[in-house]
Amino acid sequence: MNWTSQGIGGMPAWRDRVEESERVIAKRGGKLIDIYVTLGRYDVVEIFEAPDDETAAEIILKLQRHGAEHTETLRAFTREEAEEIIRRV
Repeated sequence: MNWTSQGIGGMPAWRDRVEESERVIAKRGGKLIDIYVTLGRYDVVEIFEAPDDETAAEIILKLQRHGAEHTETLRAFTREEAEEIIRRV
């Protein structure tokens, strides 16, 4: 994620937004793994699990409604999932 000017201006509420993220993710059957504030290209990395890709997209859209950040979504495969994909190649 990259914070927007609105997100930076609302920085005191960041903890509240993190807690809201956790609630939204859990309500849809997912799990917040962790959130990292980072240096470099991105300001924040949020890692969560969702039951499926459609639910993940719904969660992201729900969380973006505040306009506090721009996101880039990456679908990650576990080591086991990646090994299964590679076996089929």
